[in-house]
Amino acid sequence: MDPITMDERDSSSGSSMQEKERIDVEKAPMKVIEDILAEFDDPNIDKDAILFEDDSPYPEVRSAVANTDDPTMPVSSLRVWVIGIIWAIIIPGMNQFFFFRFPSVSVSGIVAQLISFPIGRAWARFMPNVKIFGISLNPGPFNVKEHVLITIMASVGSGSAYATDIVAVQRVYYNQIYTFGYQWMIVMSTQLIGFSIGGIARRFLVQPPSMIWPANLVTCALFNTLHSQVYAGMGNRGGISRERFFFYGFLASTCWYFFPGYIFQALSFFNWVCWIAPNNIVVNQLFGYNSGLGMSLVTFDWAQIAYIGSPLATPWWAEANIAAGFVFFFWIVTPILYYSNAWYSKYMPISSRTSFDRFGKSYDVSQIINDDASLNVAKYEAYSPLFLSTTFAVSYGLSFASITATLTHTFLYFRKQIWVQSRRSMSEQPDIHARLMSKYQQVPEWWYGVIFITMFIFGIVSIEVWNTQFPVWAFVLALIISFVYTIPIGMIQAITNQQIGLNVITELIIGYALPGRPIAMMMFKTWGYITMAQALTFTSDFKLGHYMKIPPRPMFWSQVVATIIAGTVQLGVQAWMFTNIKGLCDPDQPDGFICPSTQVFGTASIIWGVIGPARQFSPGQIYYGLVFFFVIGIACPIFGYLITLKWPNSFVKYINFPVIFSGTGAIPPATAFNYVPWSIVGFVFNYVIRRRHFSWWTKYNYVLSAALDAGVAVSAILIFFILQYPDNGNIGKNNIQSWWGNTVSFNNADGAAAPLIALAPGQSFGPTKW
Repeated sequence: MDPITMDERDSSSGSSMQEKERIDVEKAPMKVIEDILAEFDDPNIDKDAILFEDDSPYPEVRSAVANTDDPTMPVSSLRVWVIGIIWAIIIPGMNQFFFFRFPSVSVSGIVAQLISFPIGRAWARFMPNVKIFGISLNPGPFNVKEHVLITIMASVGSGSAYATDIVAVQRVYYNQIYTFGYQWMIVMSTQLIGFSIGGIARRFLVQPPSMIWPANLVTCALFNTLHSQVYAGMGNRGGISRERFFFYGFLASTCWYFFPGYIFQALSFFNWVCWIAPNNIVVNQLFGYNSGLGMSLVTFDWAQIAYIGSPLATPWWAEANIAAGFVFFFWIVTPILYYSNAWYSKYMPISSRTSFDRFGKSYDVSQIINDDASLNVAKYEAYSPLFLSTTFAVSYGLSFASITATLTHTFLYFRKQIWVQSRRSMSEQPDIHARLMSKYQQVPEWWYGVIFITMFIFGIVSIEVWNTQFPVWAFVLALIISFVYTIPIGMIQAITNQQIGLNVITELIIGYALPGRPIAMMMFKTWGYITMAQALTFTSDFKLGHYMKIPPRPMFWSQVVATIIAGTVQLGVQAWMFTNIKGLCDPDQPDGFICPSTQVFGTASIIWGVIGPARQFSPGQIYYGLVFFFVIGIACPIFGYLITLKWPNSFVKYINFPVIFSGTGAIPPATAFNYVPWSIVGFVFNYVIRRRHFSWWTKYNYVLSAALDAGVAVSAILIFFILQYPDNGNIGKNNIQSWWGNTVSFNNADGAAAPLIALAPGQSFGPTKW
């Protein structure tokens, strides 16, 4: 059954009771704009939306989300569970298999979203309408709510579980091969503890209308487009339908990506200034895309533009904060530090994902550890301290600032909203979507409590029964950190579409608290960081269900079941690979299964767990100055808050320091050129077009974002399986892979990651003692 629009309900004489319920809900006490503005000055709010009592005050939400609901739609049907569980097996298993390969490919939830649509329609058309044990095989037409639930089951565990890297690193780096029971409890605990925290925090992060979760709006627009939903918020602009617009955009994106993704890769790494002066190091450092600061400005690859998230989904004021932070810290501060040789930076590339030794080479951790992976101080002092490229070091400082800025900003700006939400029920929300959802049974808090206690026990058993050198108090501390930061970071992400990571701060804390314990470091980081990240992933899915009017209880069970299945499948695939793929994770593995993520994870465990932060950030060490970013993170939000108190209508109210500090947090592995085109595209669509052609933006903006994302996802899979995976990537090796358009971006100082000062063999740089 298709959703019932407002006009259809008004004209239906057979649904008077249902109509009365809807009217009663929509005529609940209403102070939309006043309620929201009283809680905090929201830059996303539409000040002209006072009359929209039956819709969201946010134009972004109105353009992507229907303000009506049909509670009679079947949701938790047999076909939902069959199709959803199949996806929960196939996608996580496939992604885990290719997770260990380079180059890799990832099957995202949007692929399942697209493929599930014709599958569901075919089920509705061809499956007999009979019941087995009282369960209908075919409950009727495939509807949007079923589609949403299937997509959530497909995507909730689609990416490789973070904890699987712990298992892989233990095996590859430390020769620790523990039982499947240990591996399963580690993965389940790290995945589902976050789910329980996210469920408890939903009254703060899901129910308030100000928590818009911009990324979900793209998904909602795609669902409503596929199911031909019509609602007031999308406007009445003429032109082609959103369905046809999506199809054209999807087809164009799929075809186009073959050029920057395979045929003409210079369109992706479009460092055109470096083509003019390929050997000028300074020019390549400033304008380069591979190891430079991205001042060439342009790329024609949507995968690179949207690498840090779709610019069409993020509000322009948030994008402006990120762009301003990027320009200041990476186009002004970074060159000043680099060319003044701070931290001996001239001897390294200006931007790099790797760490270096005093000889300008990649840091070789094998030269400083004993056979049991503990630090050999004598070897360390004979070899080298650890050096970072300038952008890497600045990103550490910004990460430190974002941690303290987040708590300060949340206290100053969100404390009233948190207090109000803690006492407000679902039916009291000043939002049409929350009131429509209030008719469904909510998930009891004790359900989340049971999951938390169970997964907490799993965690205790796994770290105590097996030798992990990870004490229980550290486990509890990691959970406390993730719990404290879930609501502040979640609020910022829900408003700005930017998530602040806890990986660096957790590594710093455990590195000081338990030096020389790399396994403990990995576990602390996973429970301290991924618990929060998982909580926000589940919360984001709950907001998607909130927008699409999915009953909370089927949503709860679909998330839990899919997560358990996905984690189990991933561990099974990983165990099979280690048993059956010869040389898995060896750097010269012939089929490309070199485990790049495992190498990074393992190296980080040694740098932070073996060398430890005390040898890098303590007084007298090379990067001690970065510690003062903690103070900067506290001071900046206070300064901005005081200015807004004095001049409440100034532009300062749009400045969000946690977003400024954390917005560039993807560097590394992202580079500067992922941010510059992203900011430009965001400015064009979410500022220029939104202001001058609002009706076009309302109808097509989020549909265009979904079409571009879907086209790139499908095209990347086609390229990989047709042109890269067969013959181990040797197809076209001597022609298309080696022509000018695929080499010009890399045959220069930018591609070679050249430092400003090159060392002669045997020369070194840095301090005399460390």
